[in-house]
Amino acid sequence: MGGLQEVPQEFLSALSGLREATCRNELRLEELPAPSRLAPFAVALGAEVFPPLYAAPTRRASAAFGHGPARLGPVPREPEELATGRFILLHDPGRPEVWNGTFRVVTYIRAQLDADMGNDALLGSVAWTWLVEALENHGAHHHSAGGTATRILSESYGTLEERGDTIDIELRASWTPASGDVRSHLEAWSDMVCTFAGIPPLPEGVLPLPHRRS
Repeated sequence: MGGLQEVPQEFLSALSGLREATCRNELRLEELPAPSRLAPFAVALGAEVFPPLYAAPTRRASAAFGHGPARLGPVPREPEELATGRFILLHDPGRPEVWNGTFRVVTYIRAQLDADMGNDALLGSVAWTWLVEALENHGAHHHSAGGTATRILSESYGTLEERGDTIDIELRASWTPASGDVRSHLEAWSDMVCTFAGIPPLPEGVLPLPHRRS
């Protein structure tokens, strides 16, 4: 990306909106290198979801911007990671035909499921429903949405046999925001990743049940 004076004001306004987003406290956000071939301007965020017991207080997404992963001092033992994801906002003033707009959100979410849910034949439909409902609940108006849901069975052998078999769900999706106000889209995605992790949105003051995998 060129100098700041070359960045469209529309994209700068969108970045400001992302920084103002209030994300779930189970979500740990970090800014990642943005892809350079998908659009002239882009920003990428990575997320990890941890059990509520280890979560920090709810915070603005601005905490994820401009901070590298390097830390001084001993690294504490990490709690179990429940899900991971990426949120990428693309901007092309040329308005690509396939986008039908100047912005495009591209997302990736992966989570490990318990055996009962992982074997559900309707799992892909359920994953897509989580995305649609999250966007609707946050008023994140959009169009031209598409995506794929993939179920992944991992079997372990030999010295890794004790790990047992696992089933993961991956969702890759994209959509075009109806405007450059993308704050609600990041907030919806925050809920979406937590739902994949087995921590759906709850009324204020209600604690979730402990997350378990069989």
